[in-house]
Amino acid sequence: MLVVINFGSQVAHLIARRIRQLGVYSEILPHDVSPEAIQKLRPAGIILSGGPASVYEEGAPHVDERIFELSIPVLGICYGLQLMGQKYGKVENKQVKEFGKAALQVKQTTGIFKGLKKEEQVWMSHGDAVTALKGFEVIGSTPSCAVAAVADEKRKLYGVQFHPEVAHTLPGMKILENFAFGICKAEKDFNISDMRKTLVKEIRDEVKEKEVLMAISGGVDSTVAATLIQEAIGDKLHCVFIDHGFIREGEKAEVDAAYRKLFKNYYSVDASELFLKQLEGVSDPEQKRKIIGHLFIEVFEKKAKELEKEHPDIAFLGQGTIYPDRVESAQTSKTASKIKSHHNVTLPEKMKLKVIEPLKDFYKDDVRALGKQIGVPAAILSRHPFPGPGLAIRVLGEITREKLGFLKKADAIFIEELKRSGEYDKVWQALAALFPVKTVGVMGDARTYQYVVSLRAVTSIDAMTADWAKLPYELLERVSTRIVNEVKGINRVVYDLTQKPPGTIEYE
Repeated sequence: MLVVINFGSQVAHLIARRIRQLGVYSEILPHDVSPEAIQKLRPAGIILSGGPASVYEEGAPHVDERIFELSIPVLGICYGLQLMGQKYGKVENKQVKEFGKAALQVKQTTGIFKGLKKEEQVWMSHGDAVTALKGFEVIGSTPSCAVAAVADEKRKLYGVQFHPEVAHTLPGMKILENFAFGICKAEKDFNISDMRKTLVKEIRDEVKEKEVLMAISGGVDSTVAATLIQEAIGDKLHCVFIDHGFIREGEKAEVDAAYRKLFKNYYSVDASELFLKQLEGVSDPEQKRKIIGHLFIEVFEKKAKELEKEHPDIAFLGQGTIYPDRVESAQTSKTASKIKSHHNVTLPEKMKLKVIEPLKDFYKDDVRALGKQIGVPAAILSRHPFPGPGLAIRVLGEITREKLGFLKKADAIFIEELKRSGEYDKVWQALAALFPVKTVGVMGDARTYQYVVSLRAVTSIDAMTADWAKLPYELLERVSTRIVNEVKGINRVVYDLTQKPPGTIEYE
């Protein structure tokens, strides 16, 4: 196995998952783990994750430096490299910071860089940088980072300033493969396809004779989670779809039709007026998410009470939470920064149902693989991710019925044209968002003062990093023309070119 020591990185679990994809078991440990505890696990290698802190700031997470003396290969990533720099050299806060793509000049193509080209695309996200390291050879650099990769072959200590675990570091898997097999001599003994039996058994063991009320949204995650739960406990699963009013045009009818075929016990609840009323005058995105999250649970609890007369053993609330939800909600580390709250991980303290989240340690591509294995319809598995709060966090600022109507129409046009052009399945996620500002326009020789819609489409593998999709200009022009012509209230359309990081896929 390989162990990953977590320093609060938003993508620490992505490192562990990449190692598992290579067929090697991996486990994540807190930054204050002792060398003795590591030795008991007998790992073939150690990976130090990135993190949001500076190594010199007060309260920054550190590692017991004795781990560098265990004769176990160590790979430091970003903050992990800087911890090495703090011990063996010097770390400085650079004036020029790097976020996003960078061109790595590879100085040697051996060791962790075996098989790489002389120049490779990598993904950076750092402010501090190592400027000196004793006993190490610099094996890679970028125009803004002279010490982008180092190696001490004698002590088997390696470090990279970029993130090999993210999809936009093109040779990332090769680097991790080189470290796992070439340096650590690990063996392939882990298969993600084995997780189906494990998950079903875990659900069965936890639920026992009780029953589950499943929060189901129509998306990939909740559908796969519900299918797994149904496989584990059969008719003791009760699937409930709540229409909070922030779903897409025509979505409720589609969801109802699909789920009545998939699940024996399916209930559809229309709570749209309740949610819209609770959000009147609310513009702060975190407050929106919390209101929706808490109200979401309250509606479920109310539905649970209604079902108790016939099913008194309902004791669990099923949810389709996946790992990126928990990462961005800062639930995976003592030192992680909170990006945003997710309604399915923002729970009231006195919730009466115990939460069961079978996919909480998985990423979207894992979930889709599991879904295919257990027979979830392809039409559901191919759907783009859709946030729990729905269009409520795509109407930026205060939500009104009018604004929501504008956005539903614009979003429907965008998705329709993506599917018609064949681009829908080429992007990870596509969305339209309504900005809380108006701009001047001209239509039919008359002045207009209407809202702005932003189109956003990204490519990704796991939602932890994302690049903007290079959609054809002709498609963007067609979408823009249709929205301005067909949605009265919008007179301007823009296209978002921001990567993640530094941005997020959603706006709120």
